[in-house]
Amino acid sequence: MSQAPASLEARESFIGGRGWTLGILTSIYLVNFIDRQILPILLPQVKAEFGLSDSALGLLVGPTFALFYATMGLPLALLADRVDRRRLIAVSLALFSAMTMVCGLVTQFWQLAVARVLTGVGEAGTGPASQTMITDMYPPQKRARAQAVYATGANLGVLVAFAAGGAIAQAWGWRTAFIVAGLPGLVLTVILLTTVRNPARGAHDGRAAQAGAVPLGTVMRQLWRSRAFRWTAFGACTTCFTAYSLSSFFPLFLSRSHGMSTREIGLAMALLIGVCGGLATYFAGHLADRLGRRDRRWYSWVPALAALAPLPLAPICFLAPDTGLALAAAVVPLSLTAAFIGPTITLIQQLVPVRSRATAVATLILIDNIVGLGLGPQFVGIASDLLTPSLGTDALRYALLAATGGSVVSFVGFFMAARHMRAEVEQQEADASASNG
Repeated sequence: MSQAPASLEARESFIGGRGWTLGILTSIYLVNFIDRQILPILLPQVKAEFGLSDSALGLLVGPTFALFYATMGLPLALLADRVDRRRLIAVSLALFSAMTMVCGLVTQFWQLAVARVLTGVGEAGTGPASQTMITDMYPPQKRARAQAVYATGANLGVLVAFAAGGAIAQAWGWRTAFIVAGLPGLVLTVILLTTVRNPARGAHDGRAAQAGAVPLGTVMRQLWRSRAFRWTAFGACTTCFTAYSLSSFFPLFLSRSHGMSTREIGLAMALLIGVCGGLATYFAGHLADRLGRRDRRWYSWVPALAALAPLPLAPICFLAPDTGLALAAAVVPLSLTAAFIGPTITLIQQLVPVRSRATAVATLILIDNIVGLGLGPQFVGIASDLLTPSLGTDALRYALLAATGGSVVSFVGFFMAARHMRAEVEQQEADASASNG
């Protein structure tokens, strides 16, 4: 009998602890990416039903979602620096989950576009708030790994979106896939509100959070003066350009160039981005934390190497006539699409004061998504349409190959960021210590 209270106390501690909270936030990011990335696996069916061009598909996957997701992220991040982040995440989660279900009920293309816009608005409220909560729960030497665990939600979300979404779409149609995809988020909303606490800001930084949040103009000036931030943002947004281009159009490429079925494509994408990508994303954060203890520049060097590694395999992946060879060559390019997230988010939050972190993350997300998600898929769609008269069904191969050029640019950005980040982080820490003193 005496063990019951201790058991109950341990269970409550687990449920309210940082491991539980990290798990719930990662699950929210997972359903975020289910709702975001389920559309690419459904593109062949959506294209057939509405009679769309590749350019229109690029618009639907890219700018329709990205512009509102990116621009709404900044004002919602300002809220996250000022209000209860848990409640903000809950409202945002409920909105984008409901809008995903609405996508399955539309009857016209413009209605689907509007539903995707509102999905983007909802998803904008979860990322910066979640990432700053994680930073407040973990000491600096464990943050990149914790952020990488959170980032694996993207890979796992893609796994579920492609594997389950492809199977459901093939069996019951693309509308049912959207409706099923929206349900888990509504359940998670209830779990979040009833089991997760809002952590104290700056608890592991050796300094107290400011009494009030920093004004937007002040944060923007801080970020603009930071060479480390500018180069990191440059590297991250060009990485996103390639990553979103590949994840959005690779399913259509497998269907068009290799004749794979929706179910086969879903399984292939689940393994490439979900399983292999999840492992790569976690390992990148773990590696950055481990090597960063000796030299902080590894928080930039790890994303630089992740951008460089896929380049030799890209031509084989997109130009090989054999399906097995193309898929084997795709393992590295597709598995490293999110490897930059853990190290990069950890670095960005070290460059600003505690109560500016959500705004700094949202600024990075704004840049990443306007360039990456907004322009990447649209670039591939337009390039494919322009090349079709001369290349036919092979046009998409070369459009995707061209999009991998973003990785070359991102390597330069991360490499240059490493030249400035160590000095700037040390200066920020010194300023915070002087302020406390």
